[in-house]
Amino acid sequence: MQEHYGTPLAPLTTLRLGGPARRLVVADTDDLVVEETRRADDEGTPLLVVGGGSNLVVGDKGFDGTALRVATRGIRHEGTVIDAAAGEVWADLVARSVDAGLAGIECLAGIPGSVGATPIQNVGAYGQEVSSVITEVVAYDRTLRELVTLSGADCLFSYRSSVFKLHPERYVVLRVRFALDDAGGLSGPIKYAETARVLGVEPGARVPLRDARDTVLRLRSGKGMVLDADDHDTWSAGSFFTNPLLDAARYEDFLGRVRARLGDDVTPPAYPEGEGLVKTSAAWLIDRAGFTKGYGTGPARISTKHTLALTNRGDATTEDLLALAREVVAGVRDAFGIVLVNEPVMVGVQL
Repeated sequence: MQEHYGTPLAPLTTLRLGGPARRLVVADTDDLVVEETRRADDEGTPLLVVGGGSNLVVGDKGFDGTALRVATRGIRHEGTVIDAAAGEVWADLVARSVDAGLAGIECLAGIPGSVGATPIQNVGAYGQEVSSVITEVVAYDRTLRELVTLSGADCLFSYRSSVFKLHPERYVVLRVRFALDDAGGLSGPIKYAETARVLGVEPGARVPLRDARDTVLRLRSGKGMVLDADDHDTWSAGSFFTNPLLDAARYEDFLGRVRARLGDDVTPPAYPEGEGLVKTSAAWLIDRAGFTKGYGTGPARISTKHTLALTNRGDATTEDLLALAREVVAGVRDAFGIVLVNEPVMVGVQL
């Protein structure tokens, strides 16, 4: 175990933002993760669990408590089941699954962060979500003060949410178990229209696993969504806002605002989400509200490759980033009556 005091958290986040933690502990075993969590709870010390840092916005003042970096390693592979430690790098696990000929997460290639973060956010992209393949999550329950194993159903997965996100102070994820598919070297059905178009297939078709993964990586790279230390468009937390879910009344109001602002011939993206809900595109809203790619003149700007990514151009502060985020939220609200919700976790700050 490594222990540091007054260490900046910025280098541990993909935004490269954030002040120091009072105490930083790097734990490389499940026992140490549990031990440090219990210690913080016993002492009444605030606890921040850090994985790959790809979904954190840490305030400039830092974190007045213990930042626990989960650096556990270990992958067990048996048949179509992969069991991985929370500290494993997610992109590496995707690559390993493709090498093993197993389908189910190949379209989640290139997503930064750790394995342990994936069930918290119910990570999804390009037509796949981890909720469809996670069978169990082993976690430390801070309320019961014991290890628990939650089934996929217990995780209460929904769009970018889970029981872990609903109760952020209760669980610390230790291991995740995935049940993948042996489709003879083929991918899962290609559900995302853009991916299908680039691959030259109809939606629902299967392609060689490596072709699916490589295509997604190219698409993500073109949008600045694959980490590159030399590319400031990747100094982000990925998609900063979730796609809004609208009930029937709010959707009709939204359509009216679109017609008033953009004309009768403009139709916004809309995807049925069940239970009478419609999902629309946050990126479309941001762009049509006037915040185009590259928007901004300060050290925090919208990515030049993707309107959903708010980026640190190298010398931004967290307050610079939040000022931009607030401007975008206000602009979209005024234009379309929709309040965007941040996807990354805010630490010591709020929109």
